[in-house]
Amino acid sequence: MEPERASPMDQIAFENAPIGIVLTEQRVIKSCNRTFADLLGYDKSELLGQSFRMLYATHQEFENIRDIGLGSLRESGIYSDERMMTRKDGTQIWCRFRAQTLTRDAPLNRTVLSFALISDQPSSLSLSLRERQVVTHLSKGLTSKEIARVLDKSPRTIEDVRSRLLKKFKMKNTTELLAHLTHIDS
Repeated sequence: MEPERASPMDQIAFENAPIGIVLTEQRVIKSCNRTFADLLGYDKSELLGQSFRMLYATHQEFENIRDIGLGSLRESGIYSDERMMTRKDGTQIWCRFRAQTLTRDAPLNRTVLSFALISDQPSSLSLSLRERQVVTHLSKGLTSKEIARVLDKSPRTIEDVRSRLLKKFKMKNTTELLAHLTHIDS
């Protein structure tokens, strides 16, 4: 059975969806909509055929993030989180990320991803890799002990990062910090 061809209206809807949509094979961009390209400051032609590596600040971050949702993708076929993505100009944006694999036994073989902008405020984007990891896990409701287990660090290290973030953004508590970092400009 041949795949159904997209109608012109389907193509218009895909290109202009209010979120970035990407089809990947082994973490290589095979197709994306204009919204995704615009979100990251690229022309679509610059993204097609490229590794997602180009959208992360470091190779280490690219490698680490690969394994985070694999269990969920194998188990349920879906995964979501919040993460920093690097734009073409080097600035970073905070996105809500969702993935759905089309091949559960090998989740990265073919995956549909979506990216929705949470914030592009410079104040929320000057985070180190460790700070981004801690904020991501805090936003999921994990405690310092739970985050420490996930990141293979001591709970004291996580508490130090949390304390540093509160001082950095002049926030009284974690709830205020998360509200500040996930604020969507209206």
